[in-house]
Amino acid sequence: MSDQPHPSLRDLVLQRLAAAGLEPETADLLRDLFPGTQAGSASRTGPLFLRSITAAGWRGIGPETALGLTPAPGLTVVAGRNGSGKSSFAEAAEMALTGDNFRWQDRTQVWRQGWRNLHDPTAPRVEVECRRDGADTPVTVRRSWHGDGLGDARVAVHRPGLPGGELGEVVGAEELALYRPFLSYSELGAVINGPMTALHDGLAQILGLEQLSEAYKEAGARLKVIKEGEKKATDLAAAVLTELRGSDDPRAVAAVEVLSARRPDRERVRTLLAARLEGDTAELERLRGLSTLEGPDLSDISGAVTRLREAAARADDARSGSAEDARRLSDLLERALDHRRRARTADCPVCDTPGLLDDDWAVRAREQVERLQHEAAEAQSARDDLRGAIRAVHDLVQPVPVWLRPEDSPLAALWREWSLCRSTTDPRPLADQVERLSAALADACRQESERAARLLADQDAGWQPLGVRLAEWLAAADRAAEAASLGKRLKDAQTWLKKVTDELREERLRPFADQSQTIWKLLCERSSVTLGSIGLTGTANQRKVKLDVSVDAMDAPAFGVMSQGELHSLALSLFLPRATHPDSPFGFLVIDDPVQSMDPEKVEGLARVLHACAQRRQVIVFTHDTRLQQAIRHLRIPATIMQVSRQTDSVVKVTRTDDPVSLALSEARAVAKDPNVPQDVADRVLPQMCRGALEAACLEPARRRLRAEGHGHADVEARIGKAHKLTELAALAFYDSTMEPVQVLAAVAQDHGPWARALIERCNAGAHQLLTPIGDRMDLVRDTERLAKAVRGR
Repeated sequence: MSDQPHPSLRDLVLQRLAAAGLEPETADLLRDLFPGTQAGSASRTGPLFLRSITAAGWRGIGPETALGLTPAPGLTVVAGRNGSGKSSFAEAAEMALTGDNFRWQDRTQVWRQGWRNLHDPTAPRVEVECRRDGADTPVTVRRSWHGDGLGDARVAVHRPGLPGGELGEVVGAEELALYRPFLSYSELGAVINGPMTALHDGLAQILGLEQLSEAYKEAGARLKVIKEGEKKATDLAAAVLTELRGSDDPRAVAAVEVLSARRPDRERVRTLLAARLEGDTAELERLRGLSTLEGPDLSDISGAVTRLREAAARADDARSGSAEDARRLSDLLERALDHRRRARTADCPVCDTPGLLDDDWAVRAREQVERLQHEAAEAQSARDDLRGAIRAVHDLVQPVPVWLRPEDSPLAALWREWSLCRSTTDPRPLADQVERLSAALADACRQESERAARLLADQDAGWQPLGVRLAEWLAAADRAAEAASLGKRLKDAQTWLKKVTDELREERLRPFADQSQTIWKLLCERSSVTLGSIGLTGTANQRKVKLDVSVDAMDAPAFGVMSQGELHSLALSLFLPRATHPDSPFGFLVIDDPVQSMDPEKVEGLARVLHACAQRRQVIVFTHDTRLQQAIRHLRIPATIMQVSRQTDSVVKVTRTDDPVSLALSEARAVAKDPNVPQDVADRVLPQMCRGALEAACLEPARRRLRAEGHGHADVEARIGKAHKLTELAALAFYDSTMEPVQVLAAVAQDHGPWARALIERCNAGAHQLLTPIGDRMDLVRDTERLAKAVRGR
């Protein structure tokens, strides 16, 4: 997949809409249907890496034990026999960040027992120390238990020198749902054994097409209202026909003829209602209007007024609380940063203090702005809610009916006062005014309607009830006819939305499917089973993921022809593209026991897949199967190998078995101590071995420093690859890459002492085959170990 996040879905839709050739009214409807860009959570810079996983009194780990990790892309294999406590680290990381473990989901209570370590009486605790790529300050998420239940956990977020925060600021629940970076053995099986609807929805969500789906649903909801209106008019016509057939009034006879037609002539019905028998007067027309009069819907008014008062209260709280202060302070700091950038000076423009607005101040101010902007969103949301609540109340205030406007009656005066509520914008007076007038107007309308109905009944006991019913049908038919054109546009909009959704789903699913196929080929290189295209099909309860699978070029059902190892390979092929999606905020993957059921060829394929993922992700794999380590060594894949061992009373020990510095020093120490190695050979070999140890010690600091300066991973490795000299590598790690060797040596002497400079010079001389006596062999190794430890600790 590309490293670039998907472009805005709204932009894509609007681009296609402009070229769709739809009727302008339908295009306008689609723009109204399609939601705009919605505000998300506060932006976070850089992917999140793990620096360590710590557990105490948790599962198989008794006394506190930490698993140290390098917070950068790369492959780490944590090995250990069953029961050694290695999976406890994986579950500790998952529990710390998510508050749950997948292996316990939908299980009976017995599966949740045994989470406390039996040998350690202290309160259980799990924590992960994280670091965002390019950030200087790590953050620790700790989950501890002081009660008996697994759900009695306390969550704490710690940042050195900064106040604590919320877990959602580190990792969001929605992000975890979309890009879950944890995969246990049980979850590996659930990917393919679980409901197909869950797999379908997981992929559909990550494609980012929810807004299109919501627009389609909204069009359907509006269309449903229109169809309900049409049905109401049809049902009402049948009921009115039955009533009309019981009357011999000539207007009723004519109305039966009209309503019996396939498409009743509404204009003819309107003429019938306007026709008067002898004795009808203008007063009768007025009474007809009053008899159908409807005042405000008090239920709708009550709900809108309640929302308005709640929104006003929230807005007042936001104005008087810290959220509004955060917004003002954020704006102030933004202007100060802008002034500093434009003026290109660190002097304070307010107090004229020289250098006050230096780089350190700018970094702190930018971090504070990001935090304050997140807090200020609360105030903005409260203001938006208040404006919406006011608008909703205004929308319920209807103008004076046209036929009532000329009158000077108390009802007309009350309605005019009611209509003036639309000009009131102060929320509390508006709420009081609307609440008071709506009740009065509703009561007045009800009384006038009842009075008019009684008068009409008295004046025309035969026709008037039928006329009222006919008028009721006519009003419903008018509304249905008016909505008919909108219904057609809504259907056209749904058709277009469905077409665009299918096109965008295919476009966005294609790179995902291509990556799954690539992973499958690496995992199952010699398998007779071929994984083809991947698609999303079905709706409602029939949603599923369509997998094109063939055996020796013959189509076959996916799950029916695969071995258990192939099924697990398929699950990995579906999991990894989702977990490594470019929009994922997680820079790490934690995979527990992926090797089970795999034959040796698939294990080598797994090693290649993990290596590919580790180019851009921190991949941490827990396994008891030594075949993965063997494959990594056989394929010469760079990886950090750690061994977990469990001793008496759940004492767990983590040992790094592949540390290049330790290995180089161990080899150098062995040569130095070997009396059978001639001195002239030692003079030639030991400096080269010690230089290798120092170069290995400089690699991690160099990568860390370059990443902190904003270089991409590929650029970092390219720069390190060009550093052929030890002084060049030291310059990249600690100084300036443009420094000359003599300058680097001087800096080393200043930081560590003349002995360190002399050591590097001796190592360089030996590496260039300059046979200079090295003196005491062990002194050379001890000095190398001392300097390596110093540079790695910086």
